[in-house]
Amino acid sequence: MPDPSPGAWTPDRDSAPWWERAGRGEFAVQRCDACGTPRLPARAFCPACRTEGWHWEAAEPVGTVESWIVNRRAFAPGMAVPYVVVMVRPDAVPGCLLHGSWHAAREPVGGERVRGVFVPVRDGPALIGWEPVVR
Repeated sequence: MPDPSPGAWTPDRDSAPWWERAGRGEFAVQRCDACGTPRLPARAFCPACRTEGWHWEAAEPVGTVESWIVNRRAFAPGMAVPYVVVMVRPDAVPGCLLHGSWHAAREPVGGERVRGVFVPVRDGPALIGWEPVVR
């Protein structure tokens, strides 16, 4: 996927630590200190027990393709089309769906195993993309 426009993603209070880790090439999830529920995206309260205590935990950026689209119109100026955006269910947080760029010469396949790759963005945080797991 081509370089998106600068400033398209702005970290907030809850997500800033995730973006900092992504910039270092680390995939991480929040884990509730009270009940152990993993969560992504970052938020202040646990969706399972509603407590506020949590910590960041490194996780393997692997998952399964849920769906994808082929964009034929640029999302931001300067992006070449067409490009594929894939929706992935990460193993570390099964209730989560993450969108990202597709990094393969072919379209994804539903249910396919994928691995996260970090894509640097000019003047912004790194984004996550996905590539097929080669067996």
